[in-house]
Amino acid sequence: MANQQLKPVAGLLLVLNLCMYVIVLGIGSWAINRAIDHGFIIGPDIHLPAHFSPIYFPMGNAATGFFVTFALLAGVVGAASAISGINHLRSWTSESLPSAATAATIAWTLTVLAMGFGCKEIQLHIRNSRLRTMEAFLIILTATQLLYLAVIHAVASRR
Repeated sequence: MANQQLKPVAGLLLVLNLCMYVIVLGIGSWAINRAIDHGFIIGPDIHLPAHFSPIYFPMGNAATGFFVTFALLAGVVGAASAISGINHLRSWTSESLPSAATAATIAWTLTVLAMGFGCKEIQLHIRNSRLRTMEAFLIILTATQLLYLAVIHAVASRR
């Protein structure tokens, strides 16, 4: 009985996480596109600057490249884990739980890593509103993904 009561909670968290991961992917893709379009161009007579980074983003600070890279990784894995979670939600059996739990755990760890780079970016101050939005989404996703993990593990411990 209690297992069925947690199913709507897990479903709500899955839909919320999927929507937020898709938004993170959209903003991260915009940042990558802008970095490619406005990045450093190396020509025959141009020398690299002293502190050149191959992960250069013109709209942020030194942590932006790492933040966007890991946010994109977390977004892709998070969206895939949400799809695996939806499959688990449809069947809601102990056979589908391990794949959903494993994918959600990997997505959560990558989200925590991206959030760490987001916190470093916040500390360095120079960033635009889209990057601030992505930082906020990743901070919220860290909590909601952990809550989703707790819900599906609570169901597993009651079986």
